[in-house]
Amino acid sequence: MDYFDSPTFAARVEHLMKQRHVPGFAIAITRANEVKSAAYGHASLDPPIPFTTDTLVDIASCSKSFTAVAVGLLVDDKNYPQVKFDAVVSRLLPEDFVLPNETYTNQVTVDDILSHRTGMPRHDLSYVGPRAEHPDTPRSVTRNLRNLPLVAPLRTKYIYNNMMFTAAVHLIQVTTQQSFADFLQERFFRPLGMDSTSLQPFRARARGFGERIAMGYTWKKDTKTYNAFTNPDAPEADGAGCIVSSVDDLIKWVQALMNHQDPITDSVYRGLVRMRTIIHPNGGRNRPYASPIVYAAGVEIYYYRGYQVVKHGGSNPGFQSRFFFLPELNFGAAMFGNSNGAYDVAAILSRELIDEALGIPQDERKYKREKQPKKGREPNIADADASDSDSDTEDEGDDPPEPRLKDLERQPLATPQTAYTGTYENRGYHTMTVEIKNDKLFIDTSTRSFGFTVTFEHISGQTKFAAHVSFCLEPGDWQMEAEFAFEGDRVVRMGLNLESDMKELVWFDRVSERST
Repeated sequence: MDYFDSPTFAARVEHLMKQRHVPGFAIAITRANEVKSAAYGHASLDPPIPFTTDTLVDIASCSKSFTAVAVGLLVDDKNYPQVKFDAVVSRLLPEDFVLPNETYTNQVTVDDILSHRTGMPRHDLSYVGPRAEHPDTPRSVTRNLRNLPLVAPLRTKYIYNNMMFTAAVHLIQVTTQQSFADFLQERFFRPLGMDSTSLQPFRARARGFGERIAMGYTWKKDTKTYNAFTNPDAPEADGAGCIVSSVDDLIKWVQALMNHQDPITDSVYRGLVRMRTIIHPNGGRNRPYASPIVYAAGVEIYYYRGYQVVKHGGSNPGFQSRFFFLPELNFGAAMFGNSNGAYDVAAILSRELIDEALGIPQDERKYKREKQPKKGREPNIADADASDSDSDTEDEGDDPPEPRLKDLERQPLATPQTAYTGTYENRGYHTMTVEIKNDKLFIDTSTRSFGFTVTFEHISGQTKFAAHVSFCLEPGDWQMEAEFAFEGDRVVRMGLNLESDMKELVWFDRVSERST
């Protein structure tokens, strides 16, 4: 606690914020049930609004712990004897939870969907947001799982998947006949005194908290300026993220977990922290003195110098969050900031606060050299904390390989561009319309949860293209493979590399032609 109150700690936070381009940051810690909190920088740069410990941020995948505990309450409730961690989900949701393989449908359990071991990749670009003509809901996201490819045998590999937590919300709502928002309010937020916490930004605004919601920012290296945006609503991602909270509220959740505070009984807590899936089985990314990280249910667990650490993080464009606690020390923290660089700030501060709590001398602290975020990173299209934060260091791991497309020689496109335009459909990824914009083939998917545009650049053979992707909240130029398939002289299909865990492209059938 002394370190937290010191000018040294404040200077450290401000240094990291400047280095990582983080406009605002807040942190709360608890030890022996005493709580302290502090905030730095700005919730908004224009107009300038200070970041406070009451500032509200979408905590992204830190929300998964709430979903897992909610399921745990049903497991512990005699009124719902059918809900068990080892219950097959398709028997609880017989018409809705169907996977593309019957064996998986008949075997995937509640445990599996809460621990990222179903064999299904993220498919984060498949679901659509509230601005779409037919927005997704937890039920529609669940029902669409049958249309999305699997990539690994069941329970053989950790593959982070947000949609399974949204399916868990659908299970909660069907079982209790209550909205998830009401469930959270009645079972968690109100009893724990989390009076400023809501599910989704629109509910926070409806409660009069709109002015307290932080702006999100991404740093544009080329212009050395920030891209600013408001926190978007995403009801299609309920359960995977979308809880809006302050650090003063979120630390109450950390205390409730750590102290098994009502409604979190000892039984519910044991169900939460039971270890299920090793995140990196090869152990190559462990920090010194730390065990491999294991995913439990909505939380990650590892051991550091003999002490258990329970944690999770959240990552959405413009917002990064993290909480952790060490049960044996009755010590924990919650923190977040309003730019992508806050991911590193939270990871570094978590590591240093844990070493302070353990009393580790400075010369015994084994840290990697601090680095600026690396160039060429993939867009932050979804929460990556569970898969990328195992070392709790400022270094998130190796850079992804350079795009294979960038060095390929471009050839002229002989086929008229109008031959490619039209509407293309994939049952799992819905429809995309190819049009011509600024003399380029172009797709606008801005109504999706992670909205983006695609500008095509021909490479070779009238079929091979580079797709230049720019995400609406994270403008940039990320290249993905794209291909068009012909039957005779007519384009009939389009393939896009929309899911990095799949070896093949996601293929769309051309269902209508369109001249531009």
